[in-house]
Amino acid sequence: MKVFRYWWLAGFGVLSACWGTPPVTRALHGTATDMADGLAAFRHGDYSQAIVRLRRAQFDLNPAEAEMAELRYLIAECDLQMGEGLAAGLEFHKVADEYPNTEYAPLALLRAGDANMRLWRRPELDPSGGETALATYQELIGRYPGTDAAVRAEARIRQLNDWFAEKDYKNGTFYYRRRAYDSAIIYFKDVIANYPNTPRVSDALLRLVDSYRAIGYAEELKEACANLRRFYPQTDGIDRHCPADASVGAQ
Repeated sequence: MKVFRYWWLAGFGVLSACWGTPPVTRALHGTATDMADGLAAFRHGDYSQAIVRLRRAQFDLNPAEAEMAELRYLIAECDLQMGEGLAAGLEFHKVADEYPNTEYAPLALLRAGDANMRLWRRPELDPSGGETALATYQELIGRYPGTDAAVRAEARIRQLNDWFAEKDYKNGTFYYRRRAYDSAIIYFKDVIANYPNTPRVSDALLRLVDSYRAIGYAEELKEACANLRRFYPQTDGIDRHCPADASVGAQ
């Protein structure tokens, strides 16, 4: 069957700007009309129409055809753009697993992570989507190191870590305000140990100092203050929270 190519329009919207243009589109002659119409609708942001056309084209292709990886990638992208994040994440991951040697595999893993990341809307909410996204980005980096998609995944991981740190910090603050200092300490220490490169570390150390002071842990207080002064000397309020003697009774 005769094969011909479609080129994606340069910068066809937010997707092109953010994720880059996927490789050259290929379609078999028997699916040409549906594929062309689906791509046109996709480029114009009409994802509901695009997915109908693309799925119709999918039925005419053999699963082993190279074009199938691209087609299923686009269908998953339509799902994502229409707010079906869970379904999109699963479909993107299938593209990577079933077509691992295509140029779409690393892109699909990146978008699978993105789909799950969107499910975690705020740090204080259930982080399940963020945890799945993190695992997916890490899988991408392991399977396709050095690719553009892997570089983007590393940036997403940094953002996720900021959110995980924020969630732990807020949990710690919740317990601190209720004088449940032992529970607060656990969360503050998690921020420091697990997310050392996030902005919340110095705040967690300050709250850790306050928690140790409140329950009379003198040695732990001195150690926390020493870490603050050594690694975060510009922290706002450090002199107030950690006076020169760093004693338990100091305020």
